[in-house]
Amino acid sequence: MTDTTDLSKRHIRSFVLRQGRVSPAQQRACEELLPRFGIPYAAQPLDLKLAFGRSAPRILEIGFGMGDSTAAIALAHPENDYLALEVHTPGVGNLLKLIDAQQIANIRIIQHDAVEVLRDMIVANTLDGVHVFFPDPWHKARHNKRRLIQAPFIAQLVDKLKPGGYIHVATDWQDYAGQVLSVLSAEPLLENTAADYAPRPVYRPLTKFEQRGIRLGHGVWDLLFRRKILPG
Repeated sequence: MTDTTDLSKRHIRSFVLRQGRVSPAQQRACEELLPRFGIPYAAQPLDLKLAFGRSAPRILEIGFGMGDSTAAIALAHPENDYLALEVHTPGVGNLLKLIDAQQIANIRIIQHDAVEVLRDMIVANTLDGVHVFFPDPWHKARHNKRRLIQAPFIAQLVDKLKPGGYIHVATDWQDYAGQVLSVLSAEPLLENTAADYAPRPVYRPLTKFEQRGIRLGHGVWDLLFRRKILPG
């Protein structure tokens, strides 16, 4: 049985709710579209087949930011369903605008803490993949404990993956990349798909921020691990 001690009700949060400006269009999208494409947090198992209205490969995205990559990936892969988690209202509103403008049918949004959603709503062995793109690096050493990618969280995440399912983390902080590589490598049920860092999978689009960083010589590290398929 997976140890949930470090994912208790009083877990250390990996985010700070900032008072970012919500545009009128984003606010309107939340009011009009969240009832259709959003799923309220509830401390009970989520029926993903009911939520999406079909059976399909299911990808969980944790912290989608403004949602541009989420929308692009979902639009390019209509065969998959994407459950997208974000706490910040401007990002939720922006992704809802993209869903509406591009008529994207395979995204559902939960605006809530990913640790609690994972713990309370996601059933074991139901996910085909997990995307964690550019999580907050909490780059000051005294704040490293706030980083999302920690061993107890990954153990919980692996429990929700089907055998053969993948975890894809991308970061532009080399120190965080090293920590993620160490944490994922130490999880006995995961195996690395590369020697260390993976080439950027074609399904992950380059963000404008990332393109600018590449032009300036900054690095981006992709890590792609799979849950082992055990014999028997």
